[in-house]
Amino acid sequence: MPRLPILSASQIVKALCRAGYAVVRQRGSHIRLVHPHRPQWPVTVPNYRTIDRSLLRLIIQETNFTIGEFLDFLN
Repeated sequence: MPRLPILSASQIVKALCRAGYAVVRQRGSHIRLVHPHRPQWPVTVPNYRTIDRSLLRLIIQETNFTIGEFLDFLN
């Protein structure tokens, strides 16, 4: 399994948008994204400068992507 990088919230949101997610709202420091084919499972990304690897792993699990698939969306 590849090691996860430490990313900012904007990098994660851009990667999820490339994967088909769309930002539906931001409330405070949390950004809510929804995929059009799975609207019942929204993903919340905290708008932090750096997001720890453990939190990034949880966000990836919520999207049902593998770590490799998510890293492909970063490039």
